[in-house]
Amino acid sequence: MADQTSVRVGAAGRTNGAPPEGVIGGIAEFGNDVATLAELQVKLFAFDLKASVDRALFPLIVSVAGLLILVGSVPVVLIGVAQLLAMAMGIHLGWALLLVGLVTLVGAAAVAAIAATQFSRSFESFRRSREELVRNLSWIRTVLTHSGRSVPRRGR
Repeated sequence: MADQTSVRVGAAGRTNGAPPEGVIGGIAEFGNDVATLAELQVKLFAFDLKASVDRALFPLIVSVAGLLILVGSVPVVLIGVAQLLAMAMGIHLGWALLLVGLVTLVGAAAVAAIAATQFSRSFESFRRSREELVRNLSWIRTVLTHSGRSVPRRGR
């Protein structure tokens, strides 16, 4: 049928799933399976990396733009606010500068915390790669554990 996967026939003329001919054939087939798993794992990692970069791009751009604006305008604004506060409250300029600086520090920390939570969520897609790697390593362990053991035959 057209929608079914075709069965590969190996170099020895056997189909997939048949027992390998000898130890060398078993090792070669196992090595081929491990190489195929490694290739698929790398492809999945690349797919997840692209998805994560796509999700992280906007929060990263917004964070960088926000930091650039903050660095460029904060000193001017803070000094201006502190001078206005000192004049309005009749306190020394030093105390006004300290008060304005602390309030600004708390606000900037809140903005950075919000951006960090958004940025950290962009790497959640690597969960698929990690789960698939664990399944592949479990399969390899199972194959290595049960290799060389004879399979009980029924009907004898």
